Amino acid sequence: MATVIDMSSVSWRRDRTTLLNRVNWRVEKGEHWAMLGLNGSGKTTLLNMINGYIWPTEGKISVLGHQFGTFDLRELRKSIGWVSSSLQEKLYGSSLTEDVVLSGKYATIGLYDEPAPADRELASKLIEQLRCTHLIGRTYQTCSQGEKQKLLIARALMASPQLLILDEPCNGLDFLSKEALLSSINLLASEPDAPNMLYVTHHTEEILPIFSHTILIRRGEVVHSGSSREILDSACLTDFFEAPVHVEWHKERAWLSLA
Repeated sequence: MATVIDMSSVSWRRDRTTLLNRVNWRVEKGEHWAMLGLNGSGKTTLLNMINGYIWPTEGKISVLGHQFGTFDLRELRKSIGWVSSSLQEKLYGSSLTEDVVLSGKYATIGLYDEPAPADRELASKLIEQLRCTHLIGRTYQTCSQGEKQKLLIARALMASPQLLILDEPCNGLDFLSKEALLSSINLLASEPDAPNMLYVTHHTEEILPIFSHTILIRRGEVVHSGSSREILDSACLTDFFEAPVHVEWHKERAWLSLA
């Protein structure tokens, strides 16, 4: 599997509305990408398609080397971790943090079986890797938003995914919590055995140096894609946002302001 995502002229229509229009996008193994777009740009629709929940109206798509139409998409989803803040609301607040992480092995809401010792060992390793050991023994509902997001990432990693999608993980976090979460994501992405990562956001400053490529989505179309350093540029983003903006790079991150 050399290509993680391969979309060729992919469109998706619902009723008479085109939500994705002739999307061409290729992600190679080992690449970490950021996806940038405003609300309503089509990001969630694109993520649903990558996960096999919706099918292209036109075009071809393959994910993790499997072309749609030739592979059981239920099996495909087992190799994809999708971390979204909406998942927080579905988990049981009374669950212990370590059980929340362990439930990722079984893709369940709650833990119903006695985990194998190896699974408990992996959960402990992931909790430590994401700097959450101080949360062990606590219930999920007593954790902050940032701590919950770290636990959700650890939960997604329990299934050893080949692709990890972080869907606006910093949404609703204060500055310090956001920076702490970004630091953990940076460490995770730097691991030699890290899965390919796709970081979805509408804030340029969240795009860490580890995300070497960026795709810009607007009104269901790919406006630009390529090297993050080239894409996160004043001229490129002025064209993308259809408004004059200025990009200032600080500590290898792009900070945006109105020009």
